[in-house]
Amino acid sequence: MHGEPVRYSRPPVEAKVKWASVGAYLGAVAGTAVLQAIDADHSLIAILPDWLEALTIPLLPTGLAWLAGFRAKHTARPDLPVGQR
Repeated sequence: MHGEPVRYSRPPVEAKVKWASVGAYLGAVAGTAVLQAIDADHSLIAILPDWLEALTIPLLPTGLAWLAGFRAKHTARPDLPVGQR
């Protein structure tokens, strides 16, 4: 009488969220490089090598940008047919 239950997969991460994360990471890397270049003390995290610091510190704003973009509501597209919304 009833059809099979509908199973929904996890929603994919939209391209705009992925690109926002990449942009946030590259911007943070550039900012960190500038800070390290103008500062006499090149150690931001003393337990890590300098090259690893420059790669790990920008992960925080990257993660925050990704989370904010993923949690943001998707913009409805009323111009699409019902099956493609």
